[in-house]
Amino acid sequence: MLDPLLILIAAVFALAGFVKGVIGLGLPTVSIGLLAVAMPPAQALAIVIVPAILTNIWQTFVGGYLRDILRRLWPLMLGTVIGVRAGSGLMTGPYAHDATLVLGLLLVIYAGLGLSQARFHVRPSHEKWLGGIVGLITGVVAAATGVQVIPSMPFMQAIGLEKDELVQALGVFFTTATLAQAFNLTEAGLLSTATALPGAVALATAFAGMFVGQLVRARMNPIQFRRWFLVAMGLLGLYLFGSTLAAMV
Repeated sequence: MLDPLLILIAAVFALAGFVKGVIGLGLPTVSIGLLAVAMPPAQALAIVIVPAILTNIWQTFVGGYLRDILRRLWPLMLGTVIGVRAGSGLMTGPYAHDATLVLGLLLVIYAGLGLSQARFHVRPSHEKWLGGIVGLITGVVAAATGVQVIPSMPFMQAIGLEKDELVQALGVFFTTATLAQAFNLTEAGLLSTATALPGAVALATAFAGMFVGQLVRARMNPIQFRRWFLVAMGLLGLYLFGSTLAAMV
């Protein structure tokens, strides 16, 4: 008999991979958000780590912008690594029970920013120092919740990265951030042989979903898809926030 948890993981990562294939991001956000309904975010992140690293490495080397991305985003990535390492224990320590609550709030903020079409602009002269600060904040948030898009995503859009360059930059950044998170999980004992089978199922279905998503991207309007994706993430965030808050009261 098939394990219901493995079926859930396969379905979640097929969907998350599909989203990533269509719009170039969303695998950790979707998978952690959905899995958090059934398990703590730390356990969800332990399953997400390997598929996230490998799919982002793939995305990292698709495009010819790698040198420029590293030149412009190294303070953001360095700050994120420092923030992730400084926040080690937030997801598994005494405040671990608050992770789902914060995750729900972050999904709502992420969806709200995307749907509002808010546009920020950062001058080139401010990119380096502001990138380091944004990275530190992103790292601490990622260490606590597993989600790496706030405030890094608005920052990368604000510095004026073009569409294809932004997609590759997301791959580079998420690879760096996820590797740093892997060290935290290893130290906490959450990455072990127990996560091997769930991780393998997640990896296979995520790549399958990405392949289908890339095929679909050529035929559908990615802007419209992204809008519905953000609505779904916002509703999921409200559910996680509300249900966790109700359980705490």
